[in-house]
Amino acid sequence: MKRKIRFIVNPKSGIQSKKNIPGLIAQYLDTESFEYDIKETEYRYHAIKITEESIAEGFEIVCAVGGDGSVHEVGTALIGTTIKMAIIPAGSGNGLARHLKIPMDTKAAIETINNSKADIMDTVKVNDRSFLNVGGFGFDSLIAKQFDSDKRRGFWGYVKLIRKEFFSYRASHFEIEIDGVKTKKKLILCTIANANEYGNGFSISPKSEVNDGIIELSLLHPFRFWHFPAMVLCFFKKQHAKSRFIEIIPFTKAKITLEKAVAHYDGEPFEVDNEINIEVVPQSLHILVGK
Repeated sequence: MKRKIRFIVNPKSGIQSKKNIPGLIAQYLDTESFEYDIKETEYRYHAIKITEESIAEGFEIVCAVGGDGSVHEVGTALIGTTIKMAIIPAGSGNGLARHLKIPMDTKAAIETINNSKADIMDTVKVNDRSFLNVGGFGFDSLIAKQFDSDKRRGFWGYVKLIRKEFFSYRASHFEIEIDGVKTKKKLILCTIANANEYGNGFSISPKSEVNDGIIELSLLHPFRFWHFPAMVLCFFKKQHAKSRFIEIIPFTKAKITLEKAVAHYDGEPFEVDNEINIEVVPQSLHILVGK
């Protein structure tokens, strides 16, 4: 019996047209193993609704065709079900897809679906919301908010925003409680990592794994502007241990009190409460992965 898969395409993600996606699916998907249909999103959070309909309609796989925001919507709607999520990366960062070794090339990503190598990954619960990859409450949340309203997409859109905002950004105060121990810190980044990167090879927590029952708190302490080039290289080369400005703390539950009540989850900006309760939810999402 053929397995039912639904492709949910975000036509506005990334910088490339999605008009060729249906043709590539028809050409490269193993239609002897799968029957499929394709739905396009028409507004923000539409992918959540389509995913919920897919669950009710008996689809066994739901594939997010888009960027980190699309993956966030589809994946969070599938948490706690046995339905598998697939990803065809088509966004600006594609952080979770890169971590899961899913190819950036559309044809190769479809062939990954044909191979159907599956895993069960952890997710992260933050108050009443969930995310899959990375969430943050510092400078990254500012960039997520600015990028969300900016017309420029893709990697260079991020670069231009970071260059514009970083040198005027003031580090924020955080109170962090883990295992009953409270500490107060002034930070540029206060990031929760389930996987290892934001996207485009920019690693926030090199040793993070999505199926180990642990999440990481990645903290970037203030530094002088002349350290900026070295810090950028540190994140791209995954040399966090060499920097005195970076602190990575593994945990399963934590409480964070924020000075500024803004956040991003999987690159999507959100207004949040000042008090944040965070916990890992082990093995809560079935997902197709690369080799």
